[in-house]
This record gives sequence, structure tokens and C-alpha cells, in this order.
Amino acid sequence: MGLFDSIRKAFSVDDAIETARNQRQNHASITVETLYPAQTVPTVQSEEIDKPQNDITVGVEAEISHTYSETETETETETETETETETETETETESQSQLDSGLDETKKSWASRWQHFIANFRSVDEDFFDDLEETLIKADVGAATALQLTDELRDEVKLQNAKSKQAVSEVILEKLVNHYEAQGINEDTAMHFAQNGPTVILFVGVNGVGKTTTIGKLAARYKGEGKKVLLAAGDTFRAGATQQLQVWGERDGVEVVAGAPNSDPASVVYDGVRAAIDQQADILFVDTAGRLQNNVNLMQELEKMKRIISRELPEQPAEVLLVLDATTGQNALQQAKLFKDSTDVTGIVLTKLDGTAKGGIILPIRNELHLPVKWIGLGEQVNDLQPFVANDFAKSLFGQLLEIRDGD
Repeated sequence: MGLFDSIRKAFSVDDAIETARNQRQNHASITVETLYPAQTVPTVQSEEIDKPQNDITVGVEAEISHTYSETETETETETETETETETETETETESQSQLDSGLDETKKSWASRWQHFIANFRSVDEDFFDDLEETLIKADVGAATALQLTDELRDEVKLQNAKSKQAVSEVILEKLVNHYEAQGINEDTAMHFAQNGPTVILFVGVNGVGKTTTIGKLAARYKGEGKKVLLAAGDTFRAGATQQLQVWGERDGVEVVAGAPNSDPASVVYDGVRAAIDQQADILFVDTAGRLQNNVNLMQELEKMKRIISRELPEQPAEVLLVLDATTGQNALQQAKLFKDSTDVTGIVLTKLDGTAKGGIILPIRNELHLPVKWIGLGEQVNDLQPFVANDFAKSLFGQLLEIRDGD
């Protein structure tokens, strides 16, 4: 059986709620059942494409061509008369607009659940906090995080003597916003680069989450900043993975170091590192396999890659980025736990936020695993991969709810 094939179970909200309540009564720590992603065939609209060998290149070129088309059009229409200040302001505005648009489904889900919760408000009692806990779990903040927030909110509501619907709503929303923002105070969301020699960034995660597409987008971003970028196709087991990365390399105008199908991934990584050193590259992005025959073999392969990288370039890789698919909700959280326990993950890339109502999963990833989210994917375009900023995310996610509150 494959790494994540052995068990295919859907996440049960009711089971999670019942577990959380029972364990609170027993004063026990919260545990969430380990979940495994169903092996589905990604569509062209997803951020990772798996197609048969004979048509993978055509499919990948079609998607990547679409990814580039809008960006190139926008570039051609830019004028050269804008001042640096105006450009920065417009970039910030565009970035916030992309964030607002990308979180549209998640915001709708939050608003719907919140309005239903507040509509049923009668008084601040234990039933009220049970309903709040259930609402938070259904919003994908995770059972453990929901329990923590509910306990904090119980004290906060009592402290502020909030009794009316509007007062209670205000206290809870402000607590949620503050929780998102507070986690960003000491959170290291920056990308780290070597002072001398190439920086190696390793990408890990299960198949279909968007690793290769993320690499292509980041390669375009950093090349646009004037850096020399190389790519290493370390996923030699999945049909079409190398071709997909090569199409991205051609589009980005960067070299891709690749090996034969089913060849030793570590040998490809070695060749990539040597090429980066010889060519004095600034950055080497390394794609990796997302599924081997079992968990042990996958993690051993990743450790082997890291040893080879460190042998040739001490203190590298600078980053090990775990790519997660936001549409899988609690599954993403379980994947993060598995990889964190087995390898030195330095940060998270959360993809496909624009296609899901489960964007709330960012909170338990940061709260329970203490892993910084460094990048978020908000669409198919090259520039839709954005750095994660906790304050901006909270503002976008809860802004509509705050407006609803103020309008009541």
C-alpha cells in the first residue's frame, strides 16, 4: 500500500465535536484522528496536474500558458510614469484585493456559520459555549484550538460582562482576530537565504497538493527579482512530474536538472547541487516525491536528500517547505503532523485557498504545530502566490463579520 493509501476515511465533524466535549470533561488532552487524503485525480483547475505520460506535457503547457497569460497582459499595460511610491501603494492594494478575492469561499462559510450561531443566541450559558465550540470546529479551526478558544472566550465574556447579542458578538470576534494576529508576533515567516553560495529550498508534501506548481511560481518570482534560479526534479517516481517541472522551467527561463524516470532521486539532487555551485546560482528549488511504498521509505529518502545537500553545501537546505492543500481541511493538519514528526519542516505553503471554504485550517496549523505559514496560494496566476501576513489574513477573513456586527 502507498504512504497515504492504507486508510481512507472522511473527517467527521460530529465525531470531533463529541470527542472534544468528552475529553474536556475528562480533563484530557485533545487528539484528532489521523486522516489520510483520498487518492483523487487532480483536475486542470487544481494546482498540481497528474496526467498519463503521453499527454502530460500538453496539459501542463495549457495550464501554465493560462497561468502566464493574464500576468503578461498586465505587465504590457503598465506605464513607466508611475512613481515608486505609487507602485508600492498599488501593489499593496492589489495584494489585499487578491487576498479578499481568494478567501471569498472561506469568508462566506464563516459568515453563514456565524449568522446562524448568533441568530440562535438566547443567553450566555453552557449551551451557548457548546454551540460556539461546535461552530468553531465546523469552521475547520480544529478540535484542540476550538477548545482553547472557547475556554478563553468563556473568561473574556464574563470579564467584560457581555450579555447582549451585539456585546457577545463583539467580544468573540475581537478575540478571534487577536488570536490570529498574536500568533504572528514571534512567527518567523521570512524566507532565509545563504550569505555565500547557493540557497537550497526543499519542497515536501503528498502528491497533488501543488508542490511543482508552487516551485514554478516561486522560480518566476525570484528570477523577476534578478536572482539566478535552478530547479531539480527530485520526484522521479510520478509519471509526468519531471515534464511538468521542465515546462515550468521553460516558461520561467530557468534550467531544470533532471534524471531518468524511476532513477534515484538523491542522485538528481546531487547533480542539482553541483550545477548550482558550478553556475554560481542564487537559489536551487528541489521538488520531491510525495508517495513511496510506505511512510518510512519516504522519510528516509528525504533524509538522504538532506544529507547530500548538507555534505556539498553546509548549513543547507535553508528551508524545508511543506506544501498543503487547503481544500483537504483537517487532512492537511494531519499531513503536517506526520511530516513535522519525520523531517525538519521550516514553514508551510498552503495552496488552493481560492477554491475552498476551509481556509480556517491556518489557525490550528499555526496554533497546534507551531509552524509558520510562509506562502498562500490564492489562484492560478503566477502572482497569486503571496507571502502570508497574519494581520492581513485576519482582516480579510473577519472584516465582513465585523461589518455585520457594526451594522446590527
